[in-house]
Amino acid sequence: MAFADATTEPAMTSQRRSAAATPRRARSEDLAGPAERAGLICWVPVWMSVGIGLWFALPFQPGFGANLGAAVVGIVGAALWYWRLDLQAGWRLGGATRLIGFALLAVAVGFGLSSLRAHRVAGPVLEFRYYGAIEGRVTGIDRSARDRIRLTLDQVRLERVPDHRLPRKLRLSLPDGVTEAPAPGTRVMLTGHLGPPPGPAEPGGFDFRRAAWFSSLGAIGYTRTPVLTVAPPGTDGAMRLHRLRMRVSAAMQERIGGQAGAVSSALMTGDRSGISEETNQMMRDSNLYHIISISGLHMAMLGGFVFSALRLLIVAGQAVSGRCVTWPAHKLAAGGGIAAAASYLWLSGGGVATERAFLMVAVMMGAILADRRALSLRTVALAAAVILALAPEALLTPGFQMSFAATIALIVSFRPWHRLSARLPWLLRPVVMLIASSVVAGFATSPIAALHFGRMAHYGVLANLLVVPATGVLIMPMGPIAALLAPFGLEAPALWLMGLGTSWMLAVGTWIAGLKGSVSLVIQPGPLVLPLLAIGATMAVLGWRSRAGWRGNWRGIGGILMVAAGFAAWLNVSRPQMLISQAGDAVGVMTPQGRALPKPKGGSFTVREWLEKDGDMVSQEEAAARPGWEGPVKMRQTGFAGVQVWHLTGKGSAEAVPPLCQGGAIIVSDQAVDKEVTSKAGAGGACQLFDLNRLRRTGAVAMIDGEAGLRVVTTKQVTGRRPWSY
Repeated sequence: MAFADATTEPAMTSQRRSAAATPRRARSEDLAGPAERAGLICWVPVWMSVGIGLWFALPFQPGFGANLGAAVVGIVGAALWYWRLDLQAGWRLGGATRLIGFALLAVAVGFGLSSLRAHRVAGPVLEFRYYGAIEGRVTGIDRSARDRIRLTLDQVRLERVPDHRLPRKLRLSLPDGVTEAPAPGTRVMLTGHLGPPPGPAEPGGFDFRRAAWFSSLGAIGYTRTPVLTVAPPGTDGAMRLHRLRMRVSAAMQERIGGQAGAVSSALMTGDRSGISEETNQMMRDSNLYHIISISGLHMAMLGGFVFSALRLLIVAGQAVSGRCVTWPAHKLAAGGGIAAAASYLWLSGGGVATERAFLMVAVMMGAILADRRALSLRTVALAAAVILALAPEALLTPGFQMSFAATIALIVSFRPWHRLSARLPWLLRPVVMLIASSVVAGFATSPIAALHFGRMAHYGVLANLLVVPATGVLIMPMGPIAALLAPFGLEAPALWLMGLGTSWMLAVGTWIAGLKGSVSLVIQPGPLVLPLLAIGATMAVLGWRSRAGWRGNWRGIGGILMVAAGFAAWLNVSRPQMLISQAGDAVGVMTPQGRALPKPKGGSFTVREWLEKDGDMVSQEEAAARPGWEGPVKMRQTGFAGVQVWHLTGKGSAEAVPPLCQGGAIIVSDQAVDKEVTSKAGAGGACQLFDLNRLRRTGAVAMIDGEAGLRVVTTKQVTGRRPWSY
């Protein structure tokens, strides 16, 4: 909000001049809300999102026919948009027809851009388990959830795999204890295990395969052997810049030291390989993890700092020298802010989230250059439309949803804050502004974070109140200052101050995460909750008319009711009574005490996902200790929906199937059962067998016992026939 206040002054000056010429229009705009002032452009990303959402919701990959239909819809929409049906004076059908045409055109554009993007990123996916020699060029270094160094390789070569089946990229985890990785651009060779990216932990869950496919990541795996250098880094310009960025990261980590240095490096260069998983978890539990991610917050802080500093220097220089006083200082400073943001984009590695943040800041600074409001719904809508045009899959990511939700909430709350701040003492304004902005942004993003991550950080507002000022005063300004002073060997004081800020952030995060009841899990919502919340919030913000009264605000009221319906659906959601992992190594049955597991080990990642989506904070060992399962460790059994459930693991599963297949029993095995054994297991539906072969075809399985009987839902049914749902 402070950034908005500082950067809108030039635009406000031009608006006052316009108001002097047309006072009536100015008075009407002053009375209007932000959505009314923004006009129709705000609906461009909304209707584009509808088209993108429709593309992803289809149970098949849209081909020529679907895209031709979208093109026809777009042409019809364009015709309606340019053709008015003003047959009679005062007839509103013409305006309504143009709005319908505008919506159809934007929906078709979103649909078509999704197909185009899917075609551009398409690449082979490894469809089998591979073990052997792996060769490739290092393009990325990060850290896995198990705290292992992880390499991303391109220009891949695999033993006995033809070129047309080679993934464009793959990702490998290095062995425990490895602390150094090859420099970017190095061509390496190793021996490792590879497989296709894993599917969702349950039907309707987060599909990592889709995210990997849009990143051209065709295989993931691990190695237990040393990494051998085949060829040193080449002279490729992009890789040279990447190596320079990693050297800057290493220098920052060495100079600052510890996790404070690793966090500082991540904030400036995007290199998170030095951050331990313990620190990551602490930041999640304290609701500070968004600070580690290079996002719009950092870009806004950096851009605002550079804009304010340059503007102050330019104005001071004009006052002292008396020259160039006609030069627009605010526009020159805005150009410098764009240049600083672009430099930060390169230094941080240019990830999708960073590109999104840069586009937002560039559009806002561009608004200053065009004498428009720096922070308005117009600029936010333009940034969202550009991002969706370049990467339509960003619509499904929590980063996109949370950043725009927070920004829009702050813009909508700016007018009430402006009225309130005028009544406050000037000493209290920064404190109240910080509290108000944190509460508003937290209120807008908390439901989205809970929906995607299934957890609520109850003291997150307090943590951000204590940390965000340090981020804006010490961490983000000191980074570019250190970069400017580094060629002269004077960067030490700036890095010391930056390390002081990150140390404070880690101390606050550790304290907040350690408080009793700091985190609680929330149950995973159903598939309709997010659309209801998103569409309802959009209607409430864009459909509200400040002077229309309650009767004229049926759109805004309808949006509020949709949001309420979304939360009601969330509160009444029920979880599947039985879940089966894709590998067959885990089965979970819901009991009065919670989800009970047959074993304390096996499928740990999948089981953790199940328990978190249940809103259950127990460990796998505690869930396995719940009553329900009994029998030997390799032949566990329980009851579900009036039938016997068997979980068979290890060798010998195939031989154990035939005598158990009776009475409609449900048999789950982590081994592939031979077809002969399957045929002998029983005819006429004597049992339901989920062995490894079947689970590889269907993916994870959910079973729901309802009034209509037992319903089986597979991941394959939910995802449909998509290139990533192999």
